[in-house]
Amino acid sequence: MEKLLIYGANGYTGRLISQNSIKTQLSPILAGRDNDSVGELAQRLGLEYRVFDLNDSHRIDEGLKGVSCVLNCAGPFFQTSRPMVEASIRNHVHYLDITGEITVFEKLAARDEEAKKAGVMLLPGVGFDVVPTDCLAAHLKARLPLAESLVLGLKINGSASRGTIRTAFLSPVRKNVIRKDRIMREVSIASRVRKIDFGNGQEWAIGIPWGDISTAYFSTGIPNIEVYIAGSRKLFLLLIFNRLFGWSFNNSHVRKIIESCIDSMSDGPSVEERSQRNAIVWGQAQTRECERVTTLMHTPEGYELTASTALAVSQKVMAGKFRPGFQTPSRVYGKDFILEIKGVTRQDVL
Repeated sequence: MEKLLIYGANGYTGRLISQNSIKTQLSPILAGRDNDSVGELAQRLGLEYRVFDLNDSHRIDEGLKGVSCVLNCAGPFFQTSRPMVEASIRNHVHYLDITGEITVFEKLAARDEEAKKAGVMLLPGVGFDVVPTDCLAAHLKARLPLAESLVLGLKINGSASRGTIRTAFLSPVRKNVIRKDRIMREVSIASRVRKIDFGNGQEWAIGIPWGDISTAYFSTGIPNIEVYIAGSRKLFLLLIFNRLFGWSFNNSHVRKIIESCIDSMSDGPSVEERSQRNAIVWGQAQTRECERVTTLMHTPEGYELTASTALAVSQKVMAGKFRPGFQTPSRVYGKDFILEIKGVTRQDVL
């Protein structure tokens, strides 16, 4: 019987997904580069494991033997997705990951025909990036079929994992990104600031290059898309600093200093922190004639939601519910897929 393989199972999010997988019937194979940490986790959970890195195509092929679907949890995904996707297509294995990186979505979309010929599905973004926002985008499109613009807003109550921070700082994307007239365009990080009502009055939010700039377009066809995140002054300054001085991260010495600082950070939010926090997703679609619809969605904390959605998608794929080619969550499982996840609510407010 072919199985699901979770690659990067020893990382913060991969470990959470692996731990939650034992509550399902999946019995996945755990995998990663580090024999000690992957082996310890697999032994503790009573699961099979494999060790291989992504620098050798032969070793990846060996690692995917007997596997019908891989869930890639090893970021940064702009580095790990290409070799794993190539191996997945080569070995006729479905590919899932938990990325939110625009460049990854765009590159995988370009491999749509390859995936279709191989009979496999490429479905990146099966976590908090981008399942709730993608499903919300599709819901708004259904409410307002003639929508010409889509704005999404996030309010995340919680801290980021070490892996998320590493991806954010080392990402090649240094500016905000929007979609205007169907074309993705880079804009100044400080040029997109607005107020959003997440349910308790207006709050300032700043534009970010969230994955939906890519995925929501594939899901809805809406030609103008922007994404914002609410946060403290500290968050705004951090985002601006990263975009203004990110060019310096290409310097090997600067990069080593940054990676050293990131390595010294805590692994991620604790079980207690995750249980006490949540996230709010806001969305608004508008027609050329200024007709608007607005919807709010409440979800569990981001990493908890990622574990739930990633495993829910994995279960569907392993049950034979997939569509070959590049896909988005709502395009293959519908706009209401997110409502299958415990703790998620959706309310139309306009």
